[in-house]
Amino acid sequence: MQSPVCLIDNDVDGKLCVKESALQILQKIEQPVVVVAVVGLYRTGKSYLMNRLAGKQTGFELGSTVESKTKGIWMWCLPHPTKEGTTLVLLDTEGLGDVDKGDSKHDTKIFCLAVLLSSTLVLNSQGTIDNKAIEELQYVTELTEYIKVKSSDDEDDTEFVKFFPSFIWVVRDFTLEHKIKGKSVTEDQYLEFALKLKQGNSRPVKEFNLPRECIRNYFPSRKCFTFPFPTASEKVSRLESLDSADLSSEFLEVTDRFCKYIFDKSEMKKLKDGYTVTGRVCGQLVKTYVDTISSGQVPFLENAVLTVSVIENESAVKEGLQVYQSGMEKLKDSFPLELSDVCAEHQRLSRMVTQTFMKRSFKDSEGTYTKCLEEEMNKLFDGYLHQNEEASKKRCENLLTTLSAPMTEKLKKGFYAVAGGYVLFSQDLEDIVKKYKTQSNKGVKVSINI
Repeated sequence: MQSPVCLIDNDVDGKLCVKESALQILQKIEQPVVVVAVVGLYRTGKSYLMNRLAGKQTGFELGSTVESKTKGIWMWCLPHPTKEGTTLVLLDTEGLGDVDKGDSKHDTKIFCLAVLLSSTLVLNSQGTIDNKAIEELQYVTELTEYIKVKSSDDEDDTEFVKFFPSFIWVVRDFTLEHKIKGKSVTEDQYLEFALKLKQGNSRPVKEFNLPRECIRNYFPSRKCFTFPFPTASEKVSRLESLDSADLSSEFLEVTDRFCKYIFDKSEMKKLKDGYTVTGRVCGQLVKTYVDTISSGQVPFLENAVLTVSVIENESAVKEGLQVYQSGMEKLKDSFPLELSDVCAEHQRLSRMVTQTFMKRSFKDSEGTYTKCLEEEMNKLFDGYLHQNEEASKKRCENLLTTLSAPMTEKLKKGFYAVAGGYVLFSQDLEDIVKKYKTQSNKGVKVSINI
């Protein structure tokens, strides 16, 4: 892709919808995907980070006014810079907290989709990780209201961890020293200090701890990067047009570290049980999640996986049968053939069909679709065997008609109705049989009565 495209937008009724053109891009990607999504308050420079991950100066649009520039969720699919055979999918989300939005729950839906679709979630904020910054993350506390693992009630936070992404908190325009109680700390230690829980059971303590507990429980894999100011304040609005020489060396150093970490450490998108998601499967997940949320329902993660597995396995069976039919149709041009030749090609194609099916099959642990594929393939095989027999029968009949034509003509003229005619008849018949037996490519019906 040369530039990003809108993946999830709002329809005329204000409901979230998937852009079909973007979905088609995903569905053509057979490679595993690393999905990096960025979320955060609007006008905090999220898009700049994503452009840097794409290795581009421009791409995701940066705004220079107080208005939120990105609407919905935008997608950019690129070859992964360090993982061969993998596609990097960048998702730039609509800024949270935009006062122009009419739906008070719109931000939560966008946040939930970013969590559901990504393998790495980047939270972009400004200033410091203080109580205000954490309180603005009320979306984290609402995750379990908008996402369920399964339809039953017996689930805990450990269930969500199996589906949720790794978490990176990016703090922009950070001016503090990395010190806690006079001691130097790392960026990660700074984050963990900010997420530290208070002791006690009072209401203020519970309110203080809730968002921190959610982040700690839902995202056990956490990382932090603190970015200094990139340049003089009057130039920040033109960030995408500035050369590296115009940016502070400290800012560039953190940017490089951030990108390297994403490239080296961000894992492929996986579902429960470790199934690696391809672009095509990711597209199915996008549609399933968005359709569910837009209809006012809560997405059950295991149900979504089941829905995707049905779609993928049905398609896998279809693709496998197409491979088989294509191969047998080519063989059919050579009918009639010996049974051994037809069976040999059937076995060869069966192996190809299995390989094709396995590449696309998804969580067919009970072998339901494998059995379906075998049954449908055997039905097709029986059909081709019948067609081969019919072709053989027709060829043998035509051959006999041709070989016996002179004898038939003699019969019409009474050639054999003379003394010794039976001997002549027997000799001609024996000659026809000999010629018939020397003919090749008669197929399975060679023993037809003559």
